[in-house]
Amino acid sequence: MAKLVMLTPEAKLGEIRRLYFKTTRKTIDADLAKALDLLKSMSTDDERERVAVYMDGLAQMRSDWKQGTKKAKGKSAGTL
Repeated sequence: MAKLVMLTPEAKLGEIRRLYFKTTRKTIDADLAKALDLLKSMSTDDERERVAVYMDGLAQMRSDWKQGTKKAKGKSAGTL
């Protein structure tokens, strides 16, 4: 069985930051889910405030990319 590693608040911040900078259209759903799990595991409001900008950015990317996908699908269907 794998040993569980408890992340420090700094490691959690670093992982969320990494997810923010490395996410792509294909990985946004999984990356946002992982970031949310890390956010939920933070014990203080100060910790959560420090990652708020990255969480907001991830949510915005997902929204923009999903919206772009819907427009592209609707556009191609309407050109026939």
